[in-house]
Amino acid sequence: MKATDNPKVTRAPSLPLVWVVPLLALAIGSWMILREYLNHGPEITIEFANAAGVVAGKTVLEYKGVTVGEVQNVELDKDLKVVEVRVRLNKDAAALAREGAEFWIVHPEIGLSGVSGLETLVTGAYLAIQPGLGPPASEFKGKEQAPPPLNKELGRAFLLQSNKLGSLTTGAPVEFREMKVGEVEASQLSDDSTRVLIRIRVYTPYVDLVRTNTQFWNVGGLSLKLGLLGAQINTPSIESLFQGGIAFATPDGDLAPPALDNTQFILNNEAPGDALKWQPKIPVHTPENAPPPPIHSGQIPFVH
Repeated sequence: MKATDNPKVTRAPSLPLVWVVPLLALAIGSWMILREYLNHGPEITIEFANAAGVVAGKTVLEYKGVTVGEVQNVELDKDLKVVEVRVRLNKDAAALAREGAEFWIVHPEIGLSGVSGLETLVTGAYLAIQPGLGPPASEFKGKEQAPPPLNKELGRAFLLQSNKLGSLTTGAPVEFREMKVGEVEASQLSDDSTRVLIRIRVYTPYVDLVRTNTQFWNVGGLSLKLGLLGAQINTPSIESLFQGGIAFATPDGDLAPPALDNTQFILNNEAPGDALKWQPKIPVHTPENAPPPPIHSGQIPFVH
């Protein structure tokens, strides 16, 4: 009887257990990297004169209180004149990278007009954006301070020309009969530097108070008049005393048409003639029956 051959047993090569954990970690890490890459939006570069408080990997870009990007790198340009801040936008915020967008660094600020950026005392500085309407772009110049809000739905903008700015600041009150009905939004020199251009906004309920023949004057600070009967001191509101302020009135007689958006006026240094006695009857619209906001053909910050 022939003895049978012993069966040959073969085993499939097995992966040592010691490699399972590293390979699993590699797979998870690769998936996280891929997911992060797929969620990335475009990368943009913003130039700032000073980027104090901006830290790569920590400082974020916010829009309407939502984080829409993160700072990737902060470095001086090759000429050592400006700071280049590189920001990676989130994928769902890619549309923010358009020409006309304005960026600024939010720091805590305390002033007579209120407190802003107080949350940065805890979280640190962050970048903010006011979107633009132009074509896609990747390079921008940052602002030293927050640009004036457009607030087109909150009233109507008017442009004032003056020979000096005086004590007027952004946020200074615009008053009618010593009641605040608007505020100063921005100011700058004219192209030929012969005058100061000031943009104000009158709130929606009061826009019809401004007619084509309305007169504006500066009420900031204290005014002193000397006469035969003594001295007369005019004191404005506390707000306009420190921030400056603008008042306006419309002449009596036939009521002129309401002034359109971006109508230009002269800002007088003091109330003209008997302006303080003018009392034309002009309806004021309450929020419930206010007219719709004016239609804008585009942003016109100043007209030169």
